[in-house]
Amino acid sequence: MTSSPQTDTPSAPDTTYKRVMLKISGEALMGDQGFGLHPPTVQRIAEEVKSVHDLGVEICMVIGGGNIFRGLQGSAQGMERTTADYMGMLATVMNALAMQSALEALDIHTRVISAITMNEVAEPYIRRRAVRHLEKKRVCVFAAGTGNPYFTTDTAATLRANEMKCEAIFKGTKVDGVYDKDPAKHADAKRYDTVSYDDVLAKRLGVMDASAIALARDNNLPIIVFSLDEPGGFRGILAGRGTYTKVHG
Repeated sequence: MTSSPQTDTPSAPDTTYKRVMLKISGEALMGDQGFGLHPPTVQRIAEEVKSVHDLGVEICMVIGGGNIFRGLQGSAQGMERTTADYMGMLATVMNALAMQSALEALDIHTRVISAITMNEVAEPYIRRRAVRHLEKKRVCVFAAGTGNPYFTTDTAATLRANEMKCEAIFKGTKVDGVYDKDPAKHADAKRYDTVSYDDVLAKRLGVMDASAIALARDNNLPIIVFSLDEPGGFRGILAGRGTYTKVHG
């Protein structure tokens, strides 16, 4: 299996991605810990977001909750699935508030917008209001998934990206793209420069869950998979450099 030539590389943010969705897992906020939030890691990610925000790019975010509670694992241990999923949604709100605090410490105006009504800590999701926040260069952190059980935060990120008319989803991971096999386990794993939605589904490449990939495909929304551990990686890709995989049609 060979990598295809990297084409359609993003150029400067004033001519390409002007509004993007950044999707990161809850585990990304743990640092080297096995659970919870690692404040220096949250701060580092916030600084990455600020570096892109300073370019004038409008940014949405969705953060998973797996560092605190994962609904599917709770269900596997005997908990009722719907209850477990709602607990997972609440974990994403905690992560969103932590990111909001870190961003606002960097003087980036941020709104946490929850799919579950909790007016004391977050705004309810109203699409037009959220779009207006983006137009005012505020970072919008969408929390509580879609507000429905049985849907992952990958699907929530793709849904919100489409509703906000984002031009791409940036999926921050621990590796610098999509590989044909797990690079942590296989030294001969090969990275794709570009790969199609259909290949991701057919080959089970694990970029996002199948619902999220299908929703992105049906709306021709590209997914950029990159390493969140590489300093300056997020900004670098928007400036037309760096290592990543582009999932598109």
